[in-house]
Amino acid sequence: MPKVREIPFLTGYTVKPASISAIGTVTFTDGTNQITPNQLQCEAYGYTYNKVTGTCSTFRYNTNLNRAFANENNKTFGSNNSTETGTNNTLVMGESNTVRGFSRNNIIVGSNNEIANGVNYASVFGTYGIAEREGEVVFGGGGFSNSGIGKSQSSTISLSGTTTNATATSLFVNGNSATTIIARSSTSSFQGFEATALGVRTGGSAASGNVNDRICIRVTGMVFLKAVNQSSTDLGKFGTTGGWASEIAFSGTNDMLFQVTGAANMNISWSVTLNLYEIKI
Repeated sequence: MPKVREIPFLTGYTVKPASISAIGTVTFTDGTNQITPNQLQCEAYGYTYNKVTGTCSTFRYNTNLNRAFANENNKTFGSNNSTETGTNNTLVMGESNTVRGFSRNNIIVGSNNEIANGVNYASVFGTYGIAEREGEVVFGGGGFSNSGIGKSQSSTISLSGTTTNATATSLFVNGNSATTIIARSSTSSFQGFEATALGVRTGGSAASGNVNDRICIRVTGMVFLKAVNQSSTDLGKFGTTGGWASEIAFSGTNDMLFQVTGAANMNISWSVTLNLYEIKI
């Protein structure tokens, strides 16, 4: 089984392609172990997923066909804009913007902005902004007199998920079950944040409380590396919500997460809007 050309991990993904069999089946790796990818992971890297067999496969690559396909599905208006291989259904208006490869369904309006490799459903407005997370809406702030992309910007992302117990649980970025990491491209980046988390009980066997018990929590603070200074306030709550909580957390070396905690034997659905205010030094 031959190895594929070395491919970096896409933003927000902890697996990547490792090898391709003689019949075109792609095996992934987490850096140590072989992994059979799910549909989201397979298609994020530009491969084809077979729902019947549960396999990820490559296809015969044709340079001319690929280029024509990209030109048909991407629209650019302005000078010096670039959409890399694997970019689809993307609209760019302005000058000197870049959309990295294997991304789709994105919008850029402005100049000197970027959408990172493998990021989908994002929008960037203004100048010198970068979208690094799926579904992110970015407002570029000019990058300290045009000194670099992402140097000064604000953005909004959505996260969602469910809990059934009192264990802290990482929510999914833009509802993508393959992504819980809130990507950060630089170890010299600082993030201020405001998050509004809404939790609603939908079921469960706990005797206390009822369906539709609910809480709205505001979490605010600042992050650098794995250090976070944060506080939370209940904006409103109804019913039995004891122990329900939300916070920024970390995993691994420097991976940022947003976690919520529910209660034992309660099914709770969570939706979070996270506003980030970023400076990169």
